[in-house]
Amino acid sequence: MVAVTHAHRKDTSQWSHARVNIDYHIAFDSNFYSVPYNLVHELVELRSLPTTVEIFNKSVRVASHIRSHGRGQTVTNPEHRPKSHQAHLEWTPLRIVNWARAIGPNTARLFERILEDKPHPEMGYRACLGIIRLADEYTPARMESAAQLALTTGACRYQSIKSILKNSLDLAPRLKPDTPPVAPAPQHDNIRGADYFDGEVG
Repeated sequence: MVAVTHAHRKDTSQWSHARVNIDYHIAFDSNFYSVPYNLVHELVELRSLPTTVEIFNKSVRVASHIRSHGRGQTVTNPEHRPKSHQAHLEWTPLRIVNWARAIGPNTARLFERILEDKPHPEMGYRACLGIIRLADEYTPARMESAAQLALTTGACRYQSIKSILKNSLDLAPRLKPDTPPVAPAPQHDNIRGADYFDGEVG
């Protein structure tokens, strides 16, 4: 009797490690993938395949996502979000904005805009914390000036603020006084007002 041998598929998976950010996402291949919120700050393992990204904590799979092949994309499982009365309430939009108020009013408004523009405010925490670090590097005065420029031009993103400061655009002459102000962004159901940040995160 002839023994039948089975060809094994080539294993194309790759393993790596990542630290879970405060926004409960890990960074991999220029994109961001969510994990359960209680794993914030934990070191996790990633198993990447051409079509999927699997995340493990202590050898237990805690998340699986369809792999994004873009750049800067955020892939989130809604079930990974914190519940309203869960732990980690220290990280609220109100606290994040209050940190910005310690730098200045322009920075606080910038943070509000960043958090408003995200489907869930926690997804803006990474950018806000990065901006706080930039304020330590470049001084609060320059951060206030950069935040004002970002709000005026609508460039309310971490990379934009970093570019403004790196290229000293915050120190350049501003618009002439008779230049019409930029119209505020229209309000609609997907944009939360500033009063949203005085309430509890759902």
